[in-house]
Amino acid sequence: MKESSKFIRTQTPRSSQREHSVPLYLTSSFMFDDAEHGRAMFTEEVEGNIYSRYSNPNTSEFIQKVCDAEGAEAGLAFSSGMAAVFASFAGLLKSGDHIVAFRSIFGSTHQLFTQLLPRWGITTTYVDASKPEDFEKALRPETKMVFLETPSNPGLELVDLEWLGALKKKHNFILNVDNCFATPYLQKPVQYGADLVSHSSTKYMDGQGRVLGGIVVGRKDLIKEMMFFIRHTGPAMSAFNAWVFSKSLETLPVRMDRHCSNALKVAQALEKHSDVEVVRYPFLQSHPQHDLAKRQMKQGGGIVTFIIKGGMQRAMSFLDALEMISLSSNLGDTRTIATHPVSTTHSKLTDEERAQIGIFPGTIRISVGLEDAEDIIADLARALDNSK
Repeated sequence: MKESSKFIRTQTPRSSQREHSVPLYLTSSFMFDDAEHGRAMFTEEVEGNIYSRYSNPNTSEFIQKVCDAEGAEAGLAFSSGMAAVFASFAGLLKSGDHIVAFRSIFGSTHQLFTQLLPRWGITTTYVDASKPEDFEKALRPETKMVFLETPSNPGLELVDLEWLGALKKKHNFILNVDNCFATPYLQKPVQYGADLVSHSSTKYMDGQGRVLGGIVVGRKDLIKEMMFFIRHTGPAMSAFNAWVFSKSLETLPVRMDRHCSNALKVAQALEKHSDVEVVRYPFLQSHPQHDLAKRQMKQGGGIVTFIIKGGMQRAMSFLDALEMISLSSNLGDTRTIATHPVSTTHSKLTDEERAQIGIFPGTIRISVGLEDAEDIIADLARALDNSK
């Protein structure tokens, strides 16, 4: 089957009730056929569901869909996107290990690297995506993992995955890619050598701002090692949320096509406005990595970032002047959302740290929704005019 068909037709085997839509398996535990069956399941001689903290038919179906889409061997589902990202570190790294991370990352991931992982003796070195020549210099004998987002949040910087995959073969580190902004419909890091791919499924995989979740897929041996961590720490996804995500994946290709089409129109309109200093969108010709975006992404994604003239005060006035567009820190919704990273998602970073990843007081992130593009553009233009 084609990919879009797999999103729709991959599902848990039907029960004796002959249901067309997969039911919710709202059970904390599962029964054993007999005492020997229970023993064999706990020793992993027999596969199957034991307890929903470990696995559940709904989470298994969701994981399988994402594995198929990413081309991955195995996966694990989590209660949130940050739980997934954290588990990809905590489940595989130990004291003394070193991470190389590309600087342009989500604010909470930055806090993991700078505030939490150092408590356990795990250190991180940042490199700039715009300076790949610095990357090999940052590698050490103790470098266990390389982590990156591409496109990044919110600066939409890209990393050349083919180049990085070749370096991974040379230096033998774990390549861990956050693919949340692109989704597996637009970009497949495993094809370029990624060992792990993570998503905040809260975003485009749900697509309607309803439930929280995260997922990591990748090499079977790494997922098995991570399983030990989550089995005993408990950041599991609920069956209900997994059911929502799995059903939502049925429409992911259709939704992403519209998100991308709208986002390109929005980016082009903003680029023409006199009160906008710069617009970042991977499929804009003005994006400094436009050629790379066209090479490794199917389309440009649903996020547009721009800098408004007038700095912090103008940015706040602009947000308050929006009428249709929502103000929220979330993204990937059917509804268009505007976010001011300096005061919200990246507020815990210093001014210097924000400047290093291209976030300034006038930076606005737009998660372009599925409304008519003309309505989105009209609301943005009206707010730009009324915030002077």
